[in-house]
Amino acid sequence: MPTTVFRCLLLLSLAIVHGSSYAASAHEQSQLSLILQQLDIIERLATQAEAASTSEPDDRYRFDYPRLSQDIQRIRQGVQSYLSPSRAQPRDPTELVGDYRLDTPSAESSP
Repeated sequence: MPTTVFRCLLLLSLAIVHGSSYAASAHEQSQLSLILQQLDIIERLATQAEAASTSEPDDRYRFDYPRLSQDIQRIRQGVQSYLSPSRAQPRDPTELVGDYRLDTPSAESSP
């Protein structure tokens, strides 16, 4: 469930930012500022969730919090550079990963 919520919020943020090429109005700028605030909240929630998570040695999967943090940072940088561009630059074509499930190595593979 948390994975779905994070993914939806990240995709929503990307869709809003990707939909236009410049902040044309005060309303759009305020909406993008709200997105930045929401990204801060998501990042704090993810940090709290990571601190509270307990991974069992027999868990096959665990949530990849560092990757989520990198994607949040990437979205934040995109919104900030859109709101206050330094100069016209080409877009960075790197895509978000979006897959936050890590395989936990099994105990059988240890020598």
